[in-house]
Amino acid sequence: MIFDKVYQYNFPTIIRFGAGAVKELPAYLQYHGLKKPLIVTDAIVAQLPFFKEILEDLRRNSIAVEVFCDTHKNPVKSDVYKGTDVWDHTERDSIVGIGGGASLDIARAIVLRINHREDLFKYDDLIGGDIYVTNEVPHFIAIPTTAGTGSEVGRSAIIADDETHQKRILFSPKLMAKVVFADPILTLELPAFVTAATGMDALTHNMEAFLAKNPHPICEGIALEGIYLIKESLEKATNKPDLESRSKMMMASMMGAIAFQKGLGVVHSLAHPLSSLLDTHHGLANAVNIPYGMEFNIKGFEDKFRRIARALELKEETGEAVVSYLFDLNSKINIPHKLREIGVKDVHIETLSDLAAADFAHPNNPKPVTREDFKSLYLKAL
Repeated sequence: MIFDKVYQYNFPTIIRFGAGAVKELPAYLQYHGLKKPLIVTDAIVAQLPFFKEILEDLRRNSIAVEVFCDTHKNPVKSDVYKGTDVWDHTERDSIVGIGGGASLDIARAIVLRINHREDLFKYDDLIGGDIYVTNEVPHFIAIPTTAGTGSEVGRSAIIADDETHQKRILFSPKLMAKVVFADPILTLELPAFVTAATGMDALTHNMEAFLAKNPHPICEGIALEGIYLIKESLEKATNKPDLESRSKMMMASMMGAIAFQKGLGVVHSLAHPLSSLLDTHHGLANAVNIPYGMEFNIKGFEDKFRRIARALELKEETGEAVVSYLFDLNSKINIPHKLREIGVKDVHIETLSDLAAADFAHPNNPKPVTREDFKSLYLKAL
């Protein structure tokens, strides 16, 4: 890989990848005749020096920006409606999502809502709502600032109901960004915790995609290489970051998002309720749960775990060795091993189990997961 130059991939959309790629944004907007973008981000990113520099570059090029950053850590429906109101009142012509998975999900959901004004959850893919995504959508550009969800190359947005906390998935090929500016320099100043949690999210995507029951050899090959890149770079990106480790993590993150078009599994269904009920960072929720979810999946899928172990270059090519590696990696990047350490209490277990059983991810797990299985896994991880 080249780390200090910008180069282009055309899969699954146009990806401009490399140090300095974000500097191409003003020229791109001008080329496409876009002069009034709505920039969707979060309140923390909106205060960072690199974000202010992006705004200055745009304004120097006579591009009138409007920033929407009034969002929750875990996206909810009201965030999307508020962002749409800003679009309406400021007469924008495009949307630029800048941030981690939450910001990019909100940006993508706003992209959908601009010309699809019925109740947002009518478009929930899990109830066949994608058939109603029939109108054109605004020009959408994605700029990731973390290496975790890979949402920049996705076609879906996960948005929770404000009241019930149930997560819904909005999906359509129309929602894919026209271009991604993947600039690892934007991740260089990430705090160690964010790097660790988002990096484990990317690892979860790649591992669960590889194991998911749907046949898809293309995604499986991508997932194995993503696992290898994370093995090569996550510890360093967290504890002693440099451009090479950050670049590898950003690439592995995108690979995970491409791979999980195949499906996810039990770990994500354990993690999603923690985010919606307790507002736990999604990557952290995955990180704590992944050893337990992977252990649950070993029996009957020993060959799959042997291939994961090979990608991780483990001496013992077994599922148990993979689980041990995951616990060790969490320790090295300061991720807790138990749910109690991130605020989960005994009183939460029943509700978490209900939400996990209703979650959309586990039907693609390689083996069935019952509500009692979820309860047992939560108790084991507690």
